[in-house]
Amino acid sequence: MMLSNWLTNSHFVMLGLQLVFAIAHSGGAALRPFAEKQIGPRLYRVFFALLSLPLAVILIVYFINHRYDGWQLWQVQGVPGVKTVVWVLSAISFLFLYPATFNLLEIAAIQKPSVHLYETGIIRITRHPQMVGQIIWCVAHTLWLGTSFTLVTSVGLVLHHLFGVWHGDRRLASRYGEAFEIVKQRTSIIPFLAVLDRRQSLKWQEFLRPAYLGVAAFIGLLWWSHPLLIQASSKVQWLF
Repeated sequence: MMLSNWLTNSHFVMLGLQLVFAIAHSGGAALRPFAEKQIGPRLYRVFFALLSLPLAVILIVYFINHRYDGWQLWQVQGVPGVKTVVWVLSAISFLFLYPATFNLLEIAAIQKPSVHLYETGIIRITRHPQMVGQIIWCVAHTLWLGTSFTLVTSVGLVLHHLFGVWHGDRRLASRYGEAFEIVKQRTSIIPFLAVLDRRQSLKWQEFLRPAYLGVAAFIGLLWWSHPLLIQASSKVQWLF
C-alpha cells in the first residue's frame, strides 16, 4: 500500500488544529498572571473560555467525522468484551480528566477564579490527572477505532498533555515557590507511584464529593448521547 493511499490530508489537518489549540490553551494559561492584572480574573476566564471552547468543539467534531480515515491498523470491534473494555476505560478517563469540576462556580466565573495548590483527592493518585485521563481516553479510542488517523490524533493529544505537565509544574513553581516544591515531593506524575513508595496515602472519604456524582452523571449522559453526537457531527460540512 502506497503512503499516499492512507496518509490523507485529514491527518495533517488534525495535527494543525491540535497545534492551534495547544498554542491558544497553553499560551492563555501562561498569560494568566499578566491578563488577570489587566482585566481581572473573571473577565480573563470568560475570554479564555471563548477562545478555548470553540477550538475544542472543532477538534471533537473533526475527529468524529474523520475517525475512520487512513489505514486500518487493526480491527477488534467484533471481539467479545472489547466494547465493554473501551467504555470502562473511557469512563475512568473522565474521572481523571475533570478534577476541575470541584470548582464549577469558578469555571463559570461566578466566583472569582483562582489557582489552587491541591494535595487531596485524585491529586494523591497523580499530580496531573488530566494528562492521565487523556492517555486513558486515547488508549481506549485508538484500540476501538484502530485507524492511522486515530493514532495520529492520540499521539498529538498525548504530546500536548505531556507538555502541559512541564508547563503546569513550571507555572505552579513560579507562583507558589517552596510550597509547590513540598507538594511536588509528596505527589507523583505516574499514577499511584507516590502511594506505592509511601510518600502519599489515599483517603477515600475525600472522593465522597458531589463533584464525582456530577462526573458520573456526565458519563451517563455521554453514553446516552454518544450516537446523537456522532449523528450531529456528521452533518457538519468541512472545506478540508
